[in-house]
Amino acid sequence: MSLLSSLFGGGSNAAASPAKPSYSDVRIHPDVDNGLGTARPGFAGGTLECHCATDKVEVTIGGQVAHNHVCGCSKCWKPEGADFSQVAVVSRDKVEVTAHGDKLHVVDPTAAIQRHACRECGVHMYGRIESEDHPFHGLDFVHVELSSDSGWAPPEFAAFVSSIIETGGVPPERMDKVRGRLGYLGLEPYDCLSPPLMDAIATHVAKSKRPEPA
Repeated sequence: MSLLSSLFGGGSNAAASPAKPSYSDVRIHPDVDNGLGTARPGFAGGTLECHCATDKVEVTIGGQVAHNHVCGCSKCWKPEGADFSQVAVVSRDKVEVTAHGDKLHVVDPTAAIQRHACRECGVHMYGRIESEDHPFHGLDFVHVELSSDSGWAPPEFAAFVSSIIETGGVPPERMDKVRGRLGYLGLEPYDCLSPPLMDAIATHVAKSKRPEPA
């Protein structure tokens, strides 16, 4: 082996880098546990359905979603057994209730995001912000896992990761493995929203504090 190889690695005797641990025993959400999907170019949206056996609430989304992510907060709807929800945003003018809207009710009328859920199965169909002062007014929150259509943008990051200690009863000593699994899946873990979304919130607040021009 040459001097350079011995100093900097390489060559036939160089040790292979250890495999990155996958933490495959950690379950995040059924839609991501086996890897992330891919967005379909030109995808024009699809239909979300609640979990009722009959008379399903149907919500039609007329476009691709953005900022899809897994979320550990206490408010977002999670499927049975999952510690994280999966939630994305789409322009509210692209969201239309197209069947059995009479079954919907607002889970918490005092919340900033008005989550419209099916009274019978409990599934959250969409969340809407009515306050025009909110940074995300004009965007609806949706769970694309409720759609059988393929082509939705996959999750990009993980938000409010520490919250699963409170909401899911996950022991604090397991959190390193949870974050490790998220990293392995390509979902950067945050204990807030992603930097671009936090920047959007801060920008909105800053603009609201600026004095009106004379």
